[in-house]
Amino acid sequence: MKKENGKYGVITAIAMIVGVCIGSGIFFKSDNILIATGGSVPLGVLVFVLGAISIIFGGLCLSQLSSRTDRAGGVITYFEEFGSKRLACGFGWFQTFIYYPTLSAVVSWVIGIYLSILFAWDLSLELQILIGFAFLTICFIYNILSRRFGGAFQNVTTVIKLIPLISIAVLGLIFGNPLEGLRHASSSQVVGAAWITAVGPIAFSYDGWVVSTSIAHEIDKSKKNLSLALILAPIFVLIVYVMYFLGVTSYIGADKVMALGDEHVSYVASKLLGSFGAKAILVFVIISVMGTVNGLVLGFIRLPYSLSLRGSVLPFSKRLSTINERLGVSVHSAIYAYVIMVIWIIVHYLTTKLDLLPNSDISEISIAMSYLLYIILYYKVFKMYRAGEIKSPTMGIIVPIFATIGSLFILSGGLQSAFFAYYITFCIFIVLISFVYYNFKTRTQN
Repeated sequence: MKKENGKYGVITAIAMIVGVCIGSGIFFKSDNILIATGGSVPLGVLVFVLGAISIIFGGLCLSQLSSRTDRAGGVITYFEEFGSKRLACGFGWFQTFIYYPTLSAVVSWVIGIYLSILFAWDLSLELQILIGFAFLTICFIYNILSRRFGGAFQNVTTVIKLIPLISIAVLGLIFGNPLEGLRHASSSQVVGAAWITAVGPIAFSYDGWVVSTSIAHEIDKSKKNLSLALILAPIFVLIVYVMYFLGVTSYIGADKVMALGDEHVSYVASKLLGSFGAKAILVFVIISVMGTVNGLVLGFIRLPYSLSLRGSVLPFSKRLSTINERLGVSVHSAIYAYVIMVIWIIVHYLTTKLDLLPNSDISEISIAMSYLLYIILYYKVFKMYRAGEIKSPTMGIIVPIFATIGSLFILSGGLQSAFFAYYITFCIFIVLISFVYYNFKTRTQN
């Protein structure tokens, strides 16, 4: 990885997108996807491809915006520069108080799940979440003390996490029966709407690609390198996901994957590589999940800081905007993010313990909400084409249309949740509160 003046290189930008997307989701959501599609492998692949539309074309859209600014803040900056400061405030509050902490809480919990599988521990939900919380805390600490280490950890874990995915994908396809999954395909399944519930798990598996924009101002030649990363990384993620999904279902069958649930990874690995190989694969899986958590934390600790640069749009903004010269980050911003994350870990524990979101979790609806908000940016790209700022009809018309279709597809998955109305109301409430706070601060400052 090439660095200049302590900045991240294009490799880190790509590794961050791939590293956050490819993590826990594909390993512990594959069974959820099959359950939602009635065990249909072709339908599962179709949903993977449709879900990829949202990140491939979404990445292409955002690359048009990222190439026109190098200010700190990533997506929040895009809302501000190409929309309004009020929109930037609303989206920033949504990311700070809902999006990042819910994702962090759920993904860190997966570390506890797979550690219990690795060592055959009968861990309670409380201990699983406690293990995840402990790693999250460590992750916050080392990302504060050394951003170089955080970036290096992201690069290494991205390479490591590809080992179990590609190994299982290739060996499963070689020694399995790829045509077996076609037995579950039927026209009635496609016509019916039940398979749309697979969109939630798919969205979780893909999500995180926009996290890389949070370090846009720290990427060397960011206008060029971030745009390149936003285009190449999503396509790579799609290819790897489909290969893994086909590999496991070809080798042990869709029914077995659904029956085993999260343990299907260790089962497939043990059959392919023996008990030692299975443990090695699980170690790689755990490291890959840690890489996802690291990428989320790497972006999250900078979020309150980037909001503070836009004025008093957050409580305690003056302290949040202070960068520690020795560490190169805002310590107050990181602590702010950590406190919010702790609150959501408690919420995640309660919803899981009480089974309030069956076959789902607290992150999926917030993911759907984020894609709804991205449509605003896609429309801005279209307006830039109409204004003559973007010359290519493909980039100015076709790409925003497909990005919007992809976002609506992800949103349709969130609509399947029985708690969607309540959760989306809460998300909108947070955004509206941010508008009220922004208006109040604007009036008092004037």
